[in-house]
Amino acid sequence: MSLFVAELIGTMILIILGVGVVAGVVLKDSKAEASDWIVITLGWGLGLTIAIYAVGGISGAHLNPAVTLGFAVVGDFPWAKVPMYILAQIIGAILGGIIVFYGYIAHFYKTTDATTKLGVFATIPAIRNPIANLITEVIGTFILILGLLFIGTNEFTEGLNPIVVGLLILSIGLSLGGPTGYAINPARDLGPRIAHFILPIPNKGSSDWSYSWIPIIGPILGSILAALFYKQFYLNTNSIMFWVFLALTFGLFILAQLKLARQQNIIQEEI
Repeated sequence: MSLFVAELIGTMILIILGVGVVAGVVLKDSKAEASDWIVITLGWGLGLTIAIYAVGGISGAHLNPAVTLGFAVVGDFPWAKVPMYILAQIIGAILGGIIVFYGYIAHFYKTTDATTKLGVFATIPAIRNPIANLITEVIGTFILILGLLFIGTNEFTEGLNPIVVGLLILSIGLSLGGPTGYAINPARDLGPRIAHFILPIPNKGSSDWSYSWIPIIGPILGSILAALFYKQFYLNTNSIMFWVFLALTFGLFILAQLKLARQQNIIQEEI
């Protein structure tokens, strides 16, 4: 099996099991309906574990453009293979989204709310605030990439790494998933969102492309920041780019604070 096919299949498995658990929880008359957030985070964590077992020995099971990019920045992955991996991940994610639709097709017809249907495929913020949502995705992906790098520096009994990585995803979902649904993976959001756009889903409504840049840019920024942070403090490699990205991140923090404070003042003035 080629590296391209391995990344495609691994990402497809991840999306089938991850998007599939969301479908089971939110779609009408599913046996898992209303099982709630913990079930969703468990499903994503276990789904990633299975996907890593499936192709980890072939491609390393990045299954996420942010992971591929982060490893390339650190120097653990060749830049020449980055475009191929990302393309495979996006195609795999589209196929995974399509398969989930047909797996739950009767429930998509039974469900009437268009936002619920979109939420099966793509992330939707609990409170829509672009800067705040972007920050959440940056932080979540920062922890993801650092966590993967930390795991790589430790020795585990052979075969346990995928389980540890699955627990990392579970932890991020439980702790940081509430605001945005924790995409932390551009392919995870973009691929199924494209599937939503092209599939003949009944009364599906908009694919919400105006939000789609956030689960792409946020994970990219978080991935680069994590990789530079790791190089700066763990590999003792000084880089001006780390301080640039750190300043950019704190600039986003301040901007979000100012914007939210202004909105709160406007609400209080209207009251």
